[in-house]
Amino acid sequence: MKKKKKKTFLSSLERFIYKLFAVIIVLLIVGIVCSETSLAQMNLDIQKQEAEVEKQRKRIESLNMKIDEMTSLDNIKEISERYGLTYHSENIKTIK
Repeated sequence: MKKKKKKTFLSSLERFIYKLFAVIIVLLIVGIVCSETSLAQMNLDIQKQEAEVEKQRKRIESLNMKIDEMTSLDNIKEISERYGLTYHSENIKTIK
């Protein structure tokens, strides 16, 4: 009896192309996941930096309010009287 040859549905070249296509798809998926992870990490870092900037902005605002409070006319008169100085408004300069 003669052996029957099994009919192959795909040639070896076709199988290679399908495997190559599958590998490319997997690599693309891995690349997309890696880039999304990197993007998420960058967004987290940006949010942390924005929070730090806001914290510093509030600190600066607080210090500016303290400067305004210290340079107020009442405070200057009080300090000058405490040290026995006389108040001359033309000698007072505010630096900003």
